[in-house]
Amino acid sequence: MKVFRLICTYLLACSLVVVLQLRQGLAQQNSGATKTGSQRAGTELNGQHDFDFEIGNWKTHLTRLLHPLTGSTTWVEYEGTSVVRKVWNGYANLVELEADGPTGHIEGLSLRLYNPQSHQWSLNYANTYSGALGQPTIGQFKDGRGEFFDQESFNGRTILVRNVWSDITQDSCRFEQAFSDDGGKTWEVNWIATDTQVKAESDEAAGVTSIH
Repeated sequence: MKVFRLICTYLLACSLVVVLQLRQGLAQQNSGATKTGSQRAGTELNGQHDFDFEIGNWKTHLTRLLHPLTGSTTWVEYEGTSVVRKVWNGYANLVELEADGPTGHIEGLSLRLYNPQSHQWSLNYANTYSGALGQPTIGQFKDGRGEFFDQESFNGRTILVRNVWSDITQDSCRFEQAFSDDGGKTWEVNWIATDTQVKAESDEAAGVTSIH
């Protein structure tokens, strides 16, 4: 009888050990899955470094539609440079643009600010003619393409504005601005910038391409 009780006690103890081990394993597995999910979400949502590719010096070729939303097809071309500097360890950057064309000289400045709560950027543009920041376009990058939108007044009408970054490589990128006066059903592109990165002299001598 004593032997039978000892055997039962031993089997019960073994069962408890197995149950505890199973619970511990499941808890660790769930914890790991939750952590992985959080890390993945953080990686997908964190756009702080979206504009890192553009930090540096660039040659800019601009084409500009002279009279947007009028049916005009008259475009003018400009050649210039832009310099992009990182601010706040990547939570902002500052762009200085200078270009010349048949209609004159362009000097523009863009302050881009990253919102870590919404994971979006606001792009704030100013030029020397107005001396003030305009309505910001707001958006984010997805799959290597950045889209930013706002609503503003243009020639007495309320329109939508869209900025798009695309064709991003190690040393080039493309920017487009478009207007819509029908609520986004159709868009008319009025500004196209094709940028090519300017290598540092030390990189050119060594045959190295800078990556930002």
